[in-house]
Amino acid sequence: MATGAAAAGGAAEGVQSLERAFVLLELMADAGGEVAISRLAAESGLALSTIHRLVRTLVARGYVRQLPSRRYVLGPRLIHLGESSSRMLATWAQPHLSWLVDEIGETANLAMLDGDRVVYVAQVPSRHSMRMFTEVGRRVHLHCTGVGKVLLAQLPADQVRRLLVQAGMPVRTERTVTDPDELLAQLPSVAERGYAVDDGEQEAGVRCVAVPVPGGSAAGAISVSGPAGRLGMDAVSRVVPLLQSAAAALAAELRQDAGRPRA
Repeated sequence: MATGAAAAGGAAEGVQSLERAFVLLELMADAGGEVAISRLAAESGLALSTIHRLVRTLVARGYVRQLPSRRYVLGPRLIHLGESSSRMLATWAQPHLSWLVDEIGETANLAMLDGDRVVYVAQVPSRHSMRMFTEVGRRVHLHCTGVGKVLLAQLPADQVRRLLVQAGMPVRTERTVTDPDELLAQLPSVAERGYAVDDGEQEAGVRCVAVPVPGGSAAGAISVSGPAGRLGMDAVSRVVPLLQSAAAALAAELRQDAGRPRA
């Protein structure tokens, strides 16, 4: 029979292995494509023997796939987890987005960081006949969207630069910022004031105001978007507190759900 100390030691080792496995998955996601074991070792600080052991387990479970080049990519089983997570978030977000539409009158969105892009996971459209519409599941660039910029503002500068270089900064309109240094210079102000504005940078004539979902990570953002003529810059001071209220309420519900005991 195992002693209490031995059992506790085994549990701690299991938690450490789980944490390390998630670190490797996140590094693969940040790489945006194929990644070599040597890069995982350099960026994680883990021993090669540890990485090989964890990666073999992840490959066996279908969460990582090894290519003929012996490099690694995220595996197909993560798609199911991601879809389930997105559906859960969309369910939690729906009433908060509906409240924003009632209060502001424009389309409300929930978006999440997805590698070097941002993906829309939930939306409630405006009731105006002319309204903004983005397909749920659509992945867009970070540099030219309100949700993208507010998520970037929560990340370290070196990670932001890496994501921007990795994804590129294509021109969408004459207002699009395409210089990494220029965007990086704007992000501290975005972080300080707690919101970002896409002022016709993704689509001409469209304005979007976004805030992060609180929680200490660049996981999610809530936004409203509409025609610039209806959603004027003079409305930002009224819109931001409403967005922040909805984001805080959503974060509180997610924390409460995470704390519930599971069967």
